[in-house]
Amino acid sequence: MTERTLETVDLTLGYDGVDIVHDLSTEIPSGKVTAIIGANASGKSTLLRGIARLMTPRSGSVLLDGASVHAMRSGDAARVIGLLPQAPIAPDGITVGDLVGRGRYPHQGWFRRWTEADEAAVDAALEATGTADLVSRRVDELSGGQRQRVWIAMALAQETDILLLDEPTTYLDVNYQIEVLDLLADLNRDRGTTVVMVLHELGLACRYADHLIAMKDGRIAAEGAPNDIVTAQLVDDVFSLACDVIEDPRSGTPMVIPLGRHRLVR
Repeated sequence: MTERTLETVDLTLGYDGVDIVHDLSTEIPSGKVTAIIGANASGKSTLLRGIARLMTPRSGSVLLDGASVHAMRSGDAARVIGLLPQAPIAPDGITVGDLVGRGRYPHQGWFRRWTEADEAAVDAALEATGTADLVSRRVDELSGGQRQRVWIAMALAQETDILLLDEPTTYLDVNYQIEVLDLLADLNRDRGTTVVMVLHELGLACRYADHLIAMKDGRIAAEGAPNDIVTAQLVDDVFSLACDVIEDPRSGTPMVIPLGRHRLVR
């Protein structure tokens, strides 16, 4: 993968005249896994949508290799930045192979001619996500975890250097959450893909991300490596949650233990 610089500079985003993200500046580490965390309505998904060109900034900019992503042609941007939105919807009756093949659109010309390069990219995406055996299945017949892997395969077929995902584990059982995050970690390690994802589960964000961006009220409350920034004070500030933070015995990353009102000592 080509090393890319992706950053926001004084970025302000909003809806219907209301600012949600305020003057936010950050640089996404190239070739790393970044997780954007925060409470509901903190601006996490809005920030990701702005980076993905789904929202036009009120002010400021999103820069890819020093150039505004919002000034780029859609096809040029899609060859560098892939996006998996929250709860994507597949056309009725579409097969896995056809859906993953749609990831090749940014690389095709006006006549949408299918090439050997397209075939190779789709095969590689199916293989990387462990979905090759599902190629003839209808997407609506799959389990939640299988569907999410297929959507990631479609994004991978774009062969982008940067992959953005909005809450890729939402609505999944915990075993599928781990399956999806393991897959993203493998893609980052094996392909060098820069991964940026919005996550709700703080413990999983600490375990899988190299870099965290903790948001509160549309601004960055803290950012850095999980071991450097995740403390009980930060969790209280960002999530209004009293907790203990201990070392995860498996990964060595921070583990958040909510205290709650009912504490049983046996």
